[in-house]
Amino acid sequence: MEQYKQEFIEFMVDCQVLRFGDFVTKSGRKTPFFINTGYYRTGSQLKKLGQYYAKAIADRFGTDFDILFGPAYKGIPLSVTASMALSEEYGAEIGYCSNRKEIKDHGDKGILLGTPIEDGDRVVIIEDVTTAGTSVEETMPILKAAGSVQVLGLVVSVDRMERGKTEQSALQEISARYGIRTAAIVTMAEVVEHLYNRPYKGKIIIDDSIKAAIDAYYEQYGCAK
Repeated sequence: MEQYKQEFIEFMVDCQVLRFGDFVTKSGRKTPFFINTGYYRTGSQLKKLGQYYAKAIADRFGTDFDILFGPAYKGIPLSVTASMALSEEYGAEIGYCSNRKEIKDHGDKGILLGTPIEDGDRVVIIEDVTTAGTSVEETMPILKAAGSVQVLGLVVSVDRMERGKTEQSALQEISARYGIRTAAIVTMAEVVEHLYNRPYKGKIIIDDSIKAAIDAYYEQYGCAK
């Protein structure tokens, strides 16, 4: 596993973004792990997060595209910090763009904020975690309405590797449905590989009992390989 992936996993633990215990997802699934990107709260945390996203984007999509689109609301800071990191780390001047939940009827009117979308733009969508693909379903019409654009793909922070609406994962379903590439900074398999029975700052994050709960969860909800 690449060094930056290991560092990102530990970064999530430090920020309390990645937690283990008893949780319930939006879809009603009882899960032994939870990822809440709302816990990235400080300037330094957001800067580092943008750097990890930029690395994943450059590895998967390169930097020859025009717009980094972050769906409201959590995608807004992600698109900003990642576009800044792409500029600082790779010298790539990529515009950020996001949508509003409500159309603005005064000043800078419309549903979009940030860089205007134009015909021919190549777009990468950035999100936190995708479990059902609902956000992308809402985002694609917004992008298509804004212009004749080419959506290259979607990048998220963590691939939960669980079934979406079919036997495939949400990322696999999105890729198949829209004909786009998908990427994640890390997968849950990589998280488990790095943290299982391995001390981090004097503590075992994933012990045998948590590992057993994760395995049981994937027995029930895991996606097809």
